[in-house]
Amino acid sequence: MKAAICQRYGAPDVVTVREVPAPEPRDDEVLVRVHAATVGVVDSLARQGAPAYARLYFGLRRPRFPVLGTNFAGQVEAVGPAVTRFAAGDHVFGTTAPRFGAYAEYVRLPEHGALAPMPANLDHAQAAALVDGTALRFLRDKANVHAGQSVLVNGASGAVGTVAVQLAKHAGATVTGVCSGANLDLVRKLGADDVVDYTRSDFTRAGRTYDVVFDVAGKSSFARCRAVLNPGGIYLTTAPSPAILLQMPWTSRFGTRRAVVAFTGLRPAADKRRDLLHIRELAEASAVRPVVDRCYPLARIADAYRRVDAGHKRGDVVVTMTGDR
Repeated sequence: MKAAICQRYGAPDVVTVREVPAPEPRDDEVLVRVHAATVGVVDSLARQGAPAYARLYFGLRRPRFPVLGTNFAGQVEAVGPAVTRFAAGDHVFGTTAPRFGAYAEYVRLPEHGALAPMPANLDHAQAAALVDGTALRFLRDKANVHAGQSVLVNGASGAVGTVAVQLAKHAGATVTGVCSGANLDLVRKLGADDVVDYTRSDFTRAGRTYDVVFDVAGKSSFARCRAVLNPGGIYLTTAPSPAILLQMPWTSRFGTRRAVVAFTGLRPAADKRRDLLHIRELAEASAVRPVVDRCYPLARIADAYRRVDAGHKRGDVVVTMTGDR
């Protein structure tokens, strides 16, 4: 099978497409023919081996996982004899996180891994774009966002942000999206009640307050956002900085406003599978729709990485293995 191989850290061109042996499913495993996989920030960091401390997991001197990629959608090619939940031909979406391996024509997962039937109304690229459970984990599980609350999403036009805006709106919150001017219309169409162009205005100095600030972009901080949080408010961030790791336990016990970070990729597979089923229901009910920035064939995965590294994507960048979307 073809796979994108990364054997040293560096710029996008360190990734090359090669022929490698295809995996075979064990008794309790499912072999999926991958049709599409997302290229996200974590995938880019894994390719670069950054930040330095992350190499304790990615590999100290060279990539521990030569085939990167986590979130994918495809079709079941074969199943082991003990598998009962899936059959050959099923369209599925899922993730290999915290491991990798999705930038290949085939990927192998346990039957009870983070794998679920694909939303019937989406194509493979769109389904892959909805696999990431970060927005759901933060807004539902960490902040318990509900009707009547005010939620600000900083980085509202990115992969996690576009889903976060929709989930917060679906929960009944009043949503403010922060993004660049070029993406204001997109964020409005996703349901944001108000939008802020960060190139023209600093939301932390605008005089408005919120129950939840979800810093998807990781570009702000609890210290900067504390003043715009209502009493009992929560600052959520995807960036595990030393500051937030100290602030989280402190504010959970003593603060009137809390700082929260979560490691969504490390959740048990059963929790991820439940989230996939929930997202599937929302997608089929048109409550959440994916945003696909661009699709690249696997042979052009370096270009996909360059698009992500540039920091201007809208939603998800996707690589396709079969030429379909």
